[in-house]
Amino acid sequence: MTHPTAAPDAPAGLVYWLEHAWLGTHVEPSVAVGVTDGRITDVRTGVMTPPPGSTALRGLTLPGLANAHSHAFHRALRGTVQVGSGTFWTWREIMYTIAAKLTPDSYYALARAVYAEMALAGITAVGEFHYLHHTPDGTPYDQPNAMGEALIAAAAEAGIRITLLDTAYLSSGLTKRRGGAPLDRHQLRFSDGTATAWAERASDLASAHQDSAHARIGAAIHSVRAVPAEQLSTVADWAEAHGAPLHVHLSEQTAENDACLDVHGRTPTRLLADHGVLGARTTGVHNTHLTDEDIALLGAAGTGTCMCPTTERDLADGIGPAARLQRAGSPLSLGSDSHAVIDILEEARAMELDERLRTRRRGHWTAAALLHAATSDGHAALGRPEAGRIERGAPADLATIALDSVRTAGTLTRLGAETAVFAASAADVRHTVVGGRQIVRDGVHTLVPDVPKALAESIAALRG
Repeated sequence: MTHPTAAPDAPAGLVYWLEHAWLGTHVEPSVAVGVTDGRITDVRTGVMTPPPGSTALRGLTLPGLANAHSHAFHRALRGTVQVGSGTFWTWREIMYTIAAKLTPDSYYALARAVYAEMALAGITAVGEFHYLHHTPDGTPYDQPNAMGEALIAAAAEAGIRITLLDTAYLSSGLTKRRGGAPLDRHQLRFSDGTATAWAERASDLASAHQDSAHARIGAAIHSVRAVPAEQLSTVADWAEAHGAPLHVHLSEQTAENDACLDVHGRTPTRLLADHGVLGARTTGVHNTHLTDEDIALLGAAGTGTCMCPTTERDLADGIGPAARLQRAGSPLSLGSDSHAVIDILEEARAMELDERLRTRRRGHWTAAALLHAATSDGHAALGRPEAGRIERGAPADLATIALDSVRTAGTLTRLGAETAVFAASAADVRHTVVGGRQIVRDGVHTLVPDVPKALAESIAALRG
């Protein structure tokens, strides 16, 4: 099956009229935004009525939301892994059964539907933490990046941008044995054998998309348990050489911390620091169980933190020290991770509310700060620092929230940021614009006619 590799361009010379726009610090009524070649060329305030020929976006328009951490195939687990009890580790065994069934074609179908669900939620760019590289027995496909290309094509068909975080996954756990613990049968398809072989394949993928506005190629270290210490620097060096974002699951589980201390005599954060992984280009995902020294190391290096509260609570992982990390110098972003929920507004709300539960105190972040994590800081974590704002020169990526739904009706428009974070949900997204092109119009996806059907059919195919 041949997949398209880029979404069609938006028409040149567009104007969007925003009934209310969040401009990073405040809500401004009646804003006209000019768009040429997918970028904002003009932002005019005080335009009281839609200009002739413009497209009116009624409600509160935000910069497009960034989903900084996604495993698209986990969407097939929704509603099934919530049965009974268990731990992260028992959940992982169920996840492996879905991973084993995916092919490039079935992954394309599922991811297209998942990314369309994201567009309906106002997400304009996704960071796909991708480690399903090969056939189930570990044999490479004839086209070694077939699975990654399927994801890139799926995002194009769904109309959103993608940063494919190509992931190194080489061992099943931490051990004093060089090369780490052997992979189990479920993990064979994740591995290239060595970090050097991973880098060669990732370089081919990056070369194929070096001029793409739609897709960017980043790197990921799955975790310190999945990439042996002596190979961490190979991945970090690749990201540095390619100017690419580098993500890593970090201290999601206390068992990982305990194993790292036993094998290496140091925490996962210190191990990454000692091998040159930390830095402003790097984002730690979860960063849940950290020591004071870990927090200081991450902050001093400017390493980002991607919080995924709906997954972290679903898997009973714990509440990460997001507020302390940010104060130390770690920029915050947000992700939907396992897709128990796809709602970046809920992730932003949950980060604040989880911190309230832990501290029994309110107001750790302003609504504006939470929206920055959901927009500009999220896009920066995906290697798109120019995105996530409504200003001249930025990509014309927008998400409009209804202000007349049962959740948002009666709120004050001047408090639009508070409404977006603490009242609205993905269900309130009315319009989504990517590169000046309207992907969601009045709550309907313009490219994938029936998103629920696409989700149901692609998931059912994996259960058959």
